[in-house]
Amino acid sequence: MTHGPGDVVVTGVGLALPGAATPGALLRRAAAPATGPAPEPFDTAVRIGRRGHRYKDRATRLALCAALDALRDAALIPADGEEVTVPGDTVGVVASSNLGNLDTACLTAAAIAERSAMDLSPMSLPNASSNVIASWVAIRHGLRGPNLMLCNGATSGLDAVHWGATLVAAGRVRRAVVIGVETHNAVVEDLLGRPADELLDGAAALVVEGARWAAARGVPAAAALGPYERRAGLTGCIEALLPGGAAPGVWFTPERYAERPAGAVPVPETVPRYDVTDAVGRSSGALGVLQCAAAVGWLTRAEAGRRAGGETGSGAGDGAAFGDRAASDAGARAAPDPAAAPGPGPAAEALASVPVSAEVSASAPVPVSAEASASASVSVSAEVSASASVPVSAEVSASASVPVSRQALITSGDDTADAVAGLLLRPTPARCHRPPAARAPLSAMECSR
Repeated sequence: MTHGPGDVVVTGVGLALPGAATPGALLRRAAAPATGPAPEPFDTAVRIGRRGHRYKDRATRLALCAALDALRDAALIPADGEEVTVPGDTVGVVASSNLGNLDTACLTAAAIAERSAMDLSPMSLPNASSNVIASWVAIRHGLRGPNLMLCNGATSGLDAVHWGATLVAAGRVRRAVVIGVETHNAVVEDLLGRPADELLDGAAALVVEGARWAAARGVPAAAALGPYERRAGLTGCIEALLPGGAAPGVWFTPERYAERPAGAVPVPETVPRYDVTDAVGRSSGALGVLQCAAAVGWLTRAEAGRRAGGETGSGAGDGAAFGDRAASDAGARAAPDPAAAPGPGPAAEALASVPVSAEVSASAPVPVSAEASASASVSVSAEVSASASVPVSAEVSASASVPVSRQALITSGDDTADAVAGLLLRPTPARCHRPPAARAPLSAMECSR
């Protein structure tokens, strides 16, 4: 019998941001945004070279940089290469960007209106397609799994993380690269009515992978994905993720979240808050992926502090300790703990199924089929119903009993527009020092490689 993927975990993180090369650095910038001159724009040529620049727009180049970094961090690509070391059809791509190629689309339309289509360059025209970012990442690294592009408004980044996890949990792939990217230019600035220094010019990428497949490769996980919710408002979303008013260890708030009067705040005021857009600019479709990257930095630092403190304390005390923004992450992510990643065998295989259902509420018209061709590039509609909540599986994950005070709450969206998505990010099961749960039933679509 084929064994299931177990929990869905994060095994790689990549960033293409000015002034923040690691999750820990992004977290520190979010805690204390830098003053003075802005950092120099991220130099994509340093990471992907001249070949990576040919006929590609700025957003695509940034996405290629972040994806390459994440794939190398997950040990899926060697330091001196670009091709993945696993079968290409076991890796999918999910990208999120609302404005990434807006300039190309507008300039193309203007050129046709003012002159004719004969004046367009056939080499640059593909950049006008909304799925160009996800497609180029797949082409560059030989990733032949499902290829999705989301342009879904304020929740798009977290939605992309969820779709990547769903592809893994459903057995379509063993791992997926999830990318969030936005850039600023004259067209974007004009549309949003904001200057360039208020807008993101960068990208973040995650590799989400079945825990069993990661363990079989001997790669430690940085975090485990918890439940995901999509609701019509911020309070309802958080209550669904944290029933009973439980306090998480940290809260990554929606973009430029305004605190409410005492008693109306959906998360206790004692919980530390981070708004990553204070550090990198308004992030639109990239926000959710950036938040997850910063949350990995928080979990790494928290677990390092927990080990250094002798595993003492629990509950609210843990949350207070983990929220100490002065603590150093000390590069703990770079030194794998042998106990943090079980090797192949019964212990790894006993990890329970990810608590995310691949079924979508009937009120959410998301045109993604479980039968989509592995080579197809599917653009997900922005018309996802704000009231649609993706049901969470009743099966208990191996990391589900982690105290809430050790989990990171991530929320994205516009509360006034009734569209909010939320996700819990947890320490990996092996870091929780508890026996593995029984293996859940498997999907008939579980990939065989």
